[in-house]
Amino acid sequence: MNIILFEGERVFYRSDDRYTHIRKILKKGPGDTFRAGLIDGPEGIAVIESVDEQGLAFSFQERIPPRPLFPLWMIIGFPRPIQLKRLLRDLSGLGVSRICLTGTALGEKSYRDSSLVSRGAAREALIEGCMQAGGTVLPILEKAETVQEAIALYTDAASRVLLDNVSPAGSLASYSFPSRGACGISLAVGSERGWTDDERALFAQNGYSSCSMGKRILRTETAACAAASITLAVSGLMERDV
Repeated sequence: MNIILFEGERVFYRSDDRYTHIRKILKKGPGDTFRAGLIDGPEGIAVIESVDEQGLAFSFQERIPPRPLFPLWMIIGFPRPIQLKRLLRDLSGLGVSRICLTGTALGEKSYRDSSLVSRGAAREALIEGCMQAGGTVLPILEKAETVQEAIALYTDAASRVLLDNVSPAGSLASYSFPSRGACGISLAVGSERGWTDDERALFAQNGYSSCSMGKRILRTETAACAAASITLAVSGLMERDV
């Protein structure tokens, strides 16, 4: 944790991982400070007011406003539930601003029924990634039943790229992204079985250019994180101070 995030509470109870991190990793006690921030709010400094066997009480002093995420929006075919938490954590850490999990024609339908999103585990993964990266703003997490619904969410994207190693038109690493003034990059990554020809045609009809990251077949979580990293680097977004 490179920043401790909270939502308004001023006590971390002993069962809370944040309590353990502050006490055992940071080795902080009464009067000490640690870097903290409100989820989707300002960053600042927390001052420990008291600590006992029940919990840790603190006050919070705002220092800087929340830093925005990168204008990178990702469409991702539902991965295996065991992969989903890692995927969301890492994309949050990279600074992706919107993530749409979508059903696909070849994707396993049972993955869409995972309770990770409904019971809050997905949000916890986003928070974990944010704390690792030292930010406070969480990505927007969305769901779509079909690829067509997912595409409709990101029609304002100035640049649209489909990751596909079956019939790519070029390499993601050499793709020409628009100038930094143009808002929004939509990047689509398929489920573990990839895209159908009908889905490829649908993306093409909606202005998506097909690119690959080489001939190796990657897991959805690996492909999504690698593609996000390459896109942020090649587009110049990674150089922004966020």
